[in-house]
Amino acid sequence: MQNDLSAFWMPFTANRQFKSAPRMFVSAEDMHYRTSDHKQVLDGTAGLWCCNAGHKRPKITAAIQAQAEELDYAPAFQIGHPKAFELATKLRDMAPEPFEHVFYTNSGSESVETALKMALAYHRARGEGQRTRLIGRERGYHGVNFGGISVGGIPNNRRMFGSLLTGVDHLPSTHLPDQNRFVKGQPEHGAELADELEKIIALHGAETIAAVIVEPVAGSTGVLIPPKGYLERLRKITTKHGILLIFDEVITGFGRLGAPFAADYFGVMPDLITTAKGLTNGVIPMGAVLATGAIHDAFMTGPDHLIELFHGYTYSGNPMASAAGLATLETYEEEKLFERAASLSAYWEKALHSMADLPHVIDIRNIGLIGAIELAPIPGEPTKRAFNAFLKAFEKGVLIRTTGDIIALSPPLIIQESQIDQIVDVLSGIFKELD
Repeated sequence: MQNDLSAFWMPFTANRQFKSAPRMFVSAEDMHYRTSDHKQVLDGTAGLWCCNAGHKRPKITAAIQAQAEELDYAPAFQIGHPKAFELATKLRDMAPEPFEHVFYTNSGSESVETALKMALAYHRARGEGQRTRLIGRERGYHGVNFGGISVGGIPNNRRMFGSLLTGVDHLPSTHLPDQNRFVKGQPEHGAELADELEKIIALHGAETIAAVIVEPVAGSTGVLIPPKGYLERLRKITTKHGILLIFDEVITGFGRLGAPFAADYFGVMPDLITTAKGLTNGVIPMGAVLATGAIHDAFMTGPDHLIELFHGYTYSGNPMASAAGLATLETYEEEKLFERAASLSAYWEKALHSMADLPHVIDIRNIGLIGAIELAPIPGEPTKRAFNAFLKAFEKGVLIRTTGDIIALSPPLIIQESQIDQIVDVLSGIFKELD
């Protein structure tokens, strides 16, 4: 039956353009999607940063099927089911040592909202309820709920939605193109940008600030890599002033940098970590906030029959999602996909930077299995050159993602070197063709 495309108002999409020339996926397996007109498309973005183990993975599919037969849903309020606890234990064991507890959500946006609320409630539980300010960062992306866009710093995600949360301030972006152009891995310049936090603290008073939230690697804004020493300085300053540090690892979690979490990769431990995406390989919506023992235990006071945190979701720890999460973590472990990402990172870096001298390319950034190619914008038509590249790449059988005039790449961790070559060959040809 012919689909009526008008009913679905698509998210983050140029709806009129799409519906005039739809791009439809109808199946997927391993590294490839298949379109409605039977073309194969190489997945250069792991879906939307989430299908880290590739597509149609047998263990994950079987786990979901079995769980649907056994227990489809169980309430998360005052009732449990075994797999939610089993998955939480595995996440605790995977996480860095300070993290002992898991609070389930359904998305990265909800994980951010949860972490922000935890931070506010934590200070109140300790008798510092005046700590209500939240600090984000320019160009930061923390989902699309009101808390997330308030601490986020991408203008188009904010400007249509009113005054947002009050009491929010922003650190400057770490993007220094004049000093760090075409850097491989972490830039040398920019650690001092973390010291801007001291100015914000002096302005508002440390006693009013609850938390600072940053992406260790800013993904959705176009892959901004933290300068060497930057995250370490943030941790030192926040610790000094009793401010919680939240790492938004919705993108960087689950092997994207070749380690379980960016906290492991950089050796910097925050107080809360937000996750989603790769937790279930994108198959079923699920997120989680990882909390240290100190955060959790601050709430475990008073009579034991009382609710400690008035927060949660109908689908927190959903049985189907929990089964998918368990099978996903097992797939990562059995196939050593985090180690695989680490071993491929040098090849990935060399391949990406081979495009540095091509037309329109003004910067390339990379870390782990993440990359960005920034294109010079067409005068008076920002975003159009990258979007044209996206359309041409799709026609040539490669899925990329664009944000502004930046092409972002984050392939599944099962990618082969020959498939990295394919992505680079297609993009190289496109850059030579673009106006």
